[in-house]
Amino acid sequence: MLGFASKFFNFKRNFLGIISLSYIVFVFFISVFAYVIAPDNSKNANQMNLSIHSKKPGFNVKMLVHENNFQKKSSFSSFFWGNNDYTIQNPISDYKIDGNYLYYKEYNSLDNDFKRVDYSKFKIIDKKFYFGTDKFGRDVLSRIIIGSRISFSIGFVSVFISLLIGLILGCIAGYYSGYPDRIIMWIINVTWSIPTLLLVIAITLALGKGFWQVFIAVGLTMWVEVARIVRGQIKQFKERQFVIAAKVMGYNDFRIITKHILPNIYSPLIVISAANFAASILIESGLSFLGLGAQPPMTSWGLMIKDHYNYIILGEPFLAIIPGVCIMLLVCAFMLFGNSLRDLLDVRI
Repeated sequence: MLGFASKFFNFKRNFLGIISLSYIVFVFFISVFAYVIAPDNSKNANQMNLSIHSKKPGFNVKMLVHENNFQKKSSFSSFFWGNNDYTIQNPISDYKIDGNYLYYKEYNSLDNDFKRVDYSKFKIIDKKFYFGTDKFGRDVLSRIIIGSRISFSIGFVSVFISLLIGLILGCIAGYYSGYPDRIIMWIINVTWSIPTLLLVIAITLALGKGFWQVFIAVGLTMWVEVARIVRGQIKQFKERQFVIAAKVMGYNDFRIITKHILPNIYSPLIVISAANFAASILIESGLSFLGLGAQPPMTSWGLMIKDHYNYIILGEPFLAIIPGVCIMLLVCAFMLFGNSLRDLLDVRI
C-alpha cells in the first residue's frame, strides 16, 4: 500500500501527466454534452448561412430570428443528439424599426433595398463566431465540439474490440502453446505485415462507408499488439508457483487464466490501451480525410480538414488548422498520459 501511495505521489508530481489527464477529461465532458455546450445545437451543427461563409475567428453579425424559434421546447433527446428543427437565422447588415415594422438589409446582398417584416414576430440578436465560419457558413466552434464525439467514440470502441480479440487470442496462444500458439502467431505475423492504414481501408471498403463500419475496421486492426503482449505475459506467468498450485488444486484453465494470471498483467494492458486510443484517433482522421470515415452531414475533425485543406493557400488557413490542432492535442494528451501510466505501474520504479 505504501509503495502504491508513493507511486501515486510521483504521478502527481508528473506535471505533463496531470495536464494530459485533465485535458482528456475536459474533452470527454465536452463530447458527452456537446449539444448543450455548442452555440449551434442543430443536429450535426449543420445550420448554414452562405452569406457569411469563410469568416475569420471572432466574426460578429446581427441575426434576424423568428420569435417561434425562441419558444421551441427542447426534448431530452435533443440535449444529446441535437435539434432536428433548424432555427431560421438570417444575417443582416443593417436594420431600423418604424412603428410595428422592422426594416432590414440582408448581409452581403446585392439588393440594397430594405425589406419589411412585422416587428412583433421577429427579434434581432448579436451572434459571435469564436472560431469563424466554414465554407457553408456553419459555426466552426460548434462543429469542433460535436466532432469531438467521433474521436472519443472511435477510441473507446476500437480499444474495446482490440482488447476483446487480443485477450482471447493472446490467452489461448500463451497458455496452451503448441499448435494453437503457432496458428495464432501466424495470423498475428500476417496481420502485422500489412500496413495498418491499407488494412483499415480494405476492411472499410468490405463493410461499406459509414460511422460504425469505421469503428469496427479500426478495432479489427489494433488487436495484434494486445495479443502479443498478453501471449508473452501469460507464457511468463504460467510457470509461476501460484499457477502450478492452482492446477494441482484442480482449478480449470478458464479460472486460472481469469482469476490468477490476468490480474497480474493489467498494467501493460492499460498502457497499450492508452496508446491504441491515440492511434485510433489518428487512423479515423486519416480515413475521414480520404472520404472513408464519417460521412456528411456528420462532422469529424478529419472530415473538416478534408473539406478545407485547400483553404490553407486561399487565405483562410484556420479552417484546416483548428481541427488539426485539436487532433494533435488529443493524441499528444493520450500519449503523454500513457507514458505517465507506464512510469506509475512499472514495478521497477
